[in-house]
Amino acid sequence: MPKIHPSAIVEPGAKLGAGVEIGAQAIVGPDVSIGPGTMVGARAILTGRTTIGSDNQIHANAVIGSTPQDKKYAGEPTVLEIGDRNTFREFVTVNTGTVQDQGRTRIGNDNWIMAYVHVAHDCVIGNHVTLANCTQLGGHVVLDDWVTLGGFTGVHQFCRVGAHVMTSVGTTVLQDIPPYLMCAGQGAKPHGLNVEGLRRRGFGPEQIAALKQIYRTLYRNGLGLDEAREQLQARLAALRADAPPESLFVRDLECMVSFLAHVTRSIVR
Repeated sequence: MPKIHPSAIVEPGAKLGAGVEIGAQAIVGPDVSIGPGTMVGARAILTGRTTIGSDNQIHANAVIGSTPQDKKYAGEPTVLEIGDRNTFREFVTVNTGTVQDQGRTRIGNDNWIMAYVHVAHDCVIGNHVTLANCTQLGGHVVLDDWVTLGGFTGVHQFCRVGAHVMTSVGTTVLQDIPPYLMCAGQGAKPHGLNVEGLRRRGFGPEQIAALKQIYRTLYRNGLGLDEAREQLQARLAALRADAPPESLFVRDLECMVSFLAHVTRSIVR
């Protein structure tokens, strides 16, 4: 059975899974669904059409599922979907989507979202993402798996950040960041690969050496983005001819080529 503090407000219609805990003075709205084992801290507010999976930790004063900070929003029934085993620390805010996009904000599994982070409308966050304190995501931002954003990072609306990217404290992201990179600065600039992060996730020396070759093609050979795309696509075709599809080198290059094929805001330079 759920454990609900006497001072909490759980409105009729809310759905609470087995073992859910609702802290003092927390508020759970009528269209909220909370999966088993999730903890909701004191004074947290869960509102809107929000679905939360299992074993999440939502700490004090977080506001999850509030309406978009978008002047075009006119009360449409948009949603927020959150997966399993995520942590939302104090004062995190997450908004639902807008009909100008797909009508939903989505957060995957095993993410670590630290205090005072804001996740705006229509954002899509993958799995194993870490957002350090005071990170701010504009609307329609996409963060792929294993992204780590340093404290006070700001991401402009519609930007995409590729898998395994890391930013330093205070980075301002105004363009897309390709996978595997380390970036920093006001108007983020690339500073090589996120080598330490890749090692921690099991990337071996040969994989990292191959990724460095990709990085040189993209940033060190004086090529424009279209030229670099063509060279990487040609390299991928040759690699597929010589290696099995499950090859780690094929997988890593496919990740980069696929990302670059869908760039809409150019990439950090």
